Amino acid sequence: MKLRKGRAFGLVAVSLAFILAGVSCADNAIGSVGKKPDISNSSSENSDLQESTTTEATTEPTTVPVPDDKKVHVIAAGDNLIHYSVYKNAERLAQDGERYDFKPLYKNVKYLIEEADVAVLNQETIISESNEVRGANGGQLLFNSPPEVADAVIDLGFDVFTMANNHLLDFGASALEESINFWNQKAQTYDLTVLGAYLNEEDSENIRIREVNGVKIAFLAYAEHINGFSIPYDSPLRVIMNYEEDVIERQIKQAKEMADAVIVSAHWGVEDTNVVSEDRIELANKMINWGADVILGGHTHTAETMEWITRDDGTKGFVYYSIGNFICCQTDNFNLIGEMPDFDIVIDGATGEVRLEDVGCIPNIIHYEVGDYNNLAVYPYSKYSPELADVHGIPYAVPAGTYTSFSWDILNQIIDESIPKEFQKLDK
Repeated sequence: MKLRKGRAFGLVAVSLAFILAGVSCADNAIGSVGKKPDISNSSSENSDLQESTTTEATTEPTTVPVPDDKKVHVIAAGDNLIHYSVYKNAERLAQDGERYDFKPLYKNVKYLIEEADVAVLNQETIISESNEVRGANGGQLLFNSPPEVADAVIDLGFDVFTMANNHLLDFGASALEESINFWNQKAQTYDLTVLGAYLNEEDSENIRIREVNGVKIAFLAYAEHINGFSIPYDSPLRVIMNYEEDVIERQIKQAKEMADAVIVSAHWGVEDTNVVSEDRIELANKMINWGADVILGGHTHTAETMEWITRDDGTKGFVYYSIGNFICCQTDNFNLIGEMPDFDIVIDGATGEVRLEDVGCIPNIIHYEVGDYNNLAVYPYSKYSPELADVHGIPYAVPAGTYTSFSWDILNQIIDESIPKEFQKLDK
């Protein structure tokens, strides 16, 4: 660059010499008639040329700023399982002519849901207003919840609701259709995303996508079984089952083309155990390799382990094998500790690559006390205490479970046995 700049200046100097020489001659010739030559324009042009040449030679290339990363904070919760004693608590809390008020049951975790950019809930029970409210009372494992449940969890801040679970047909196909229509109406009113049970085949192929903070997230949901029931052959209703792997593969791959990230809700596994079955590990690996970024497992009513799964191309996805219950009134201690998955989806501003950050889960504790499951509430671990654990009503609950001991030590033992230390978020 110095060599080029020197040559440019030399050319200017030579040109200037010739110009000045010409001016001098002209001055002598014209001076005889009394007119002085004007060389101001020539000097100005020369100065401009010199300045322009110098500027061009020293200007640095313009640097394009790197776009900021795009980030979405996601939180999720497990089975919203409305037992008889859950809605009886809500009935006792109701005021001013209300039938039920479920909102106080969730108040301790509301700040977590509200702070998230996206909040996902597994709605384990249908809502069919034309049928009686049930919550496994009378010994039959049949569930149908009052509409006030929806009001509470929407108010809580959830905006994605998955419905693919084993209780969809507890009151038959007509009740399921009514429940789907109920939630679809809520979705239109409150800008919700609802999936997992569909009015027809076309609806099941309509992949749900939410765009948040400039990030597109696709949601899919599948069920392992429907408690031995089946959709009538002449009904258009559709629930995609885990054994339909060709459909699942196609949908995940399609979702990955349509969105930046894919979250799959998978209802699977054996109830009341924290042992992860081999068939789920195999299907989880398939789903991640097909393009799923996060799998939210459910159905076992227990907290289970979680892990990164590396794809064949070296990238990674994450699976929560079972996140347990969000709320319930079960009577085994391991049913009363759930997981609230908590993670960030990040799109790198420089490369456009999608990654997961700060991945883990917040343990949630379902608390109730003596006297027909009084003072039922969901707590995050950070707001629970040894004092609350000491007055938990599980040792006295009827009907009694098998594992009815409860204490602060037992609570922490269950968490440590189910959730790897590196993924425990105990202070949120």
